[in-house]
Amino acid sequence: MSAPGKLPRKTVPAVGRVVPPSGFTARLTVFSAAAMALLAVFALALSMTTGRLSERWSDALARTATVRISAPASQTGAQTDAVLRVLAATPGVVSARVLDADEVQELLAPWFGPDLPLASLPLPQLVELVETEAGPDAEGLRLRLAAEAPGAVFDDHARWRRPLVEAAARLRMLGIASLGLIALTTAAMIVLAAQAALAANGQVIRVLRLVGARDAFIARAFVRRFSLRALAGAAVGTGVGMAALAALPATGDLGGLPAELGFEGVEWLVPLLIPPLAALVAWGATRTAAFKMLGGIR
Repeated sequence: MSAPGKLPRKTVPAVGRVVPPSGFTARLTVFSAAAMALLAVFALALSMTTGRLSERWSDALARTATVRISAPASQTGAQTDAVLRVLAATPGVVSARVLDADEVQELLAPWFGPDLPLASLPLPQLVELVETEAGPDAEGLRLRLAAEAPGAVFDDHARWRRPLVEAAARLRMLGIASLGLIALTTAAMIVLAAQAALAANGQVIRVLRLVGARDAFIARAFVRRFSLRALAGAAVGTGVGMAALAALPATGDLGGLPAELGFEGVEWLVPLLIPPLAALVAWGATRTAAFKMLGGIR
């Protein structure tokens, strides 16, 4: 005799067949998990790429500034020397140097191409300076430059650096929010599939109850089957997404900034967490849906 509320051992395989091994619910679960995992890989790549981008912008520009000298050709040399003297005597400035024509060409190449005729253009002279962590007194430096070199303009990059860093940070948050939305959508689709499977097998469930099966025993079969389907589908979607990112052509750096969307180094291990997380979401969603539906089947 079996324990009260439990099925004899020989009837256990029948419980596994309560969940159809194929059909609409199986295809819906696997397809939903695969599609959502694919989107999760791209959302994760977006989040990590923009995170690297924000850090790179911050690190590259946090301690650099530029002095732009716009003056007649006859005065450019004298004003450049005056700017270098002022910067050498300014606390908070580590070093300063004049950018040569090749460096200016490299800076302008991403926007105007490599064949820009610099000699025929009235470009200002640029002086790059490296700051200490505290940096110089920006207003005081501007006043000294105005007195010594009227054509010099100090630019600490804060005016355009901050919006770019904020935009990258918001894109990163958007990627994280997308991951949460993807998880909720996956759970909703699996709930619908589980409810459909439970409703389609209502008569079988009633018979199982008559022979002593408890709701927890019946629900376990659904939870296991749908969790495995979600795991398999998410594994396929994750693999396709990672392969698509790996197949993207390498564009190198554009203007010193990463141009490719994807993962770097150990970041490639992070998407491997998507399939087990999808199975965990499916487990929770199916368990909740199963007990709710079983409570309504009499």
